[in-house]
Amino acid sequence: GSILMPAMVKAGFPNRFGAGVVTTAGALGILIPPSIVMVMYSVSTNTSVGALFMAGVIPGLVLAIMLGLTTWYRARSNNYPRLPKASWGERAKAFRDSFWGLALIVIVMGGIYTGMFTPTEAAAISAVWAFICAIFIYKDLGLKDVPRVLLSSANMSAMLLYIITNAVLFSFLMTHENIPQAMADAMIGTGVGVIGFLIIANVLLLAAGNFMEPSSIVLILAPILFPIAMKLGIDPVHFGIIMVVNMEVGMCHPPVGLNLYVASGITKMGITELTVATWPWLLTMLVFLLVVTYWPTMSIWLPQQLGMIAVK
Repeated sequence: GSILMPAMVKAGFPNRFGAGVVTTAGALGILIPPSIVMVMYSVSTNTSVGALFMAGVIPGLVLAIMLGLTTWYRARSNNYPRLPKASWGERAKAFRDSFWGLALIVIVMGGIYTGMFTPTEAAAISAVWAFICAIFIYKDLGLKDVPRVLLSSANMSAMLLYIITNAVLFSFLMTHENIPQAMADAMIGTGVGVIGFLIIANVLLLAAGNFMEPSSIVLILAPILFPIAMKLGIDPVHFGIIMVVNMEVGMCHPPVGLNLYVASGITKMGITELTVATWPWLLTMLVFLLVVTYWPTMSIWLPQQLGMIAVK
């Protein structure tokens, strides 16, 4: 955002338009694999992280296209400026320059899918590859910058581990007291079906997105909602994608949307003004949430074709 926003304003796009694009597009990262939120869901529910990664590919591309169409429509409607069309030579040069960075995606996804290494090992390999690219290929970092990067990474890891530790403790206490099972039995006893439960789950997750960051929500609510979903016959991978999409929406809506605060710091816009700026894209994300919730094939088709989950 700190790179794109000044460039968009310089190219003649309004500040609000750029803020809306950056705020909502930034949420795509947790749906398109590899995703930390999917790993958290896998840890909480014992669902295959590889299947979750593959399940996020098609929904991630569909949401990216929908957000792109929303951006195109608003830019065309308001007659925003256009950049000159790049030549094939410029495109080829851009691809050559970015090849080593793009190779990271192939290494991570290819390695996990082919069984060469686990997602945990993939994280270590990707860190080594990123180190090589940054230091020796692109030279974005010097060797003198490595201690600072390691310290920053250690601080982030410590924060995440603290969140995970407390969430796992909470989950253990809930399970020990049979609270999720009791909630599942009580909800099923009221006669709520799959449609009703998914509505309740979406509302609960969207509400939680107002006050917490995605990893915390997944670690706390997944152990509660997952047993109910399983009793109702909802596919665990599909339910994981629903949770991730809810986290995306939660990052972009007030009062405590994480992306809103990050974008506010970058654009120097107030939260209210930023909320107004993002509403067309946020509405698009809500429509997508409705589609992905009640059309499980979008999520589970690819993992099924790859043999990661059984075809029902």
